[in-house]
Amino acid sequence: MSIASNTAEVLNDLIQINNDRIEGYQKAIEQLESTDIDLRNLFTGFITQSQELKSALQNEVSSLGEEVDHGTTASGKIYRAWMDVKAVFTGDDRQTALNNCEFGEDAAQKAYRTAESNEDILPNVRTLITNQKMELKSSHDKVKLLRDSAKL
Repeated sequence: MSIASNTAEVLNDLIQINNDRIEGYQKAIEQLESTDIDLRNLFTGFITQSQELKSALQNEVSSLGEEVDHGTTASGKIYRAWMDVKAVFTGDDRQTALNNCEFGEDAAQKAYRTAESNEDILPNVRTLITNQKMELKSSHDKVKLLRDSAKL
């Protein structure tokens, strides 16, 4: 497999993770209480964030002359945890939503670490992946902080 094809495959896996993240937060929003306006706004922001990250990844895949994947991780190779998160949104309380979202954010971090450590990707793409991972880490930390404060 060429380095361009391998790079596109890694990028497509991250596109799928972002698609899962979008769907996961949409599901979380549906499960929130009407009083959880702060979480609704935060999760909406995370959806927008993943749409932007996904767009940058798609642009890179296209620039490599490869086909962009539009699916979710049901067919992905890096990690499938956001699918699990979408499946377990059965509780409708704040704590459950935050616990599930942190689990999903952990999954996204793992997927980005795996992609970042792949030695057969282009250096400029590794930089993009690292930058996106750091951006998502900030989101993860927000969810974790809210989750921890909701336990009190």
